[in-house]
Amino acid sequence: MHSLLKLFFICFLILAINEMTYAQAKKLSVDDRLLQDSIYKSNKKKVLNFSMKEFDALFFEYFNRKNDPKIVFTKTEFYNYTVQIATFSDRLASLYPDQKEIAATNKEKWLSESYEEYLQYKGSQKK
Repeated sequence: MHSLLKLFFICFLILAINEMTYAQAKKLSVDDRLLQDSIYKSNKKKVLNFSMKEFDALFFEYFNRKNDPKIVFTKTEFYNYTVQIATFSDRLASLYPDQKEIAATNKEKWLSESYEEYLQYKGSQKK
């Protein structure tokens, strides 16, 4: 279990490093931030109580659905996944204080995910 958690952090760290500079430079629209905030407030307690198994299920469901060319998330669905994944970083930071910096980076990365960029990605899948 502990090695699975370390693998999780390593995967997130790699994603965060690859996109960190770009993620910090881009800004989400006010409407997107408001939607994220609403999702965060309505899911925070539930997500902070996720087991690793529940989080893994959410995480893999997101990637499987995101990569399925037949599925296109609505804006709310997209942010529901990314905000919940970001929120789980808070739980990991509290469970593993020595990993707080990595968790904060991961949270910021997930909160900077843009629905518009997701739609561009989906468009590129069709080519």
